[in-house]
Amino acid sequence: MRNTALAVAWSFLGIRRRADYARDTAQLNPIHVVVAGIVGAAVFVLVLVLLVRWVVASGVAT
Repeated sequence: MRNTALAVAWSFLGIRRRADYARDTAQLNPIHVVVAGIVGAAVFVLVLVLLVRWVVASGVAT
């Protein structure tokens, strides 16, 4: 599961070596990658929403 999380995290950043990509496609379960991607995207959106709410509530955005 750690390898899946790392592969998805690097993919979000857009930084992957071709050798790592080939290794990941051979070893990782596609269902795990999809689930990890959905969870990663949800966490990313949640962090952005919380950050915006914090900035707006602090009065910095006015």
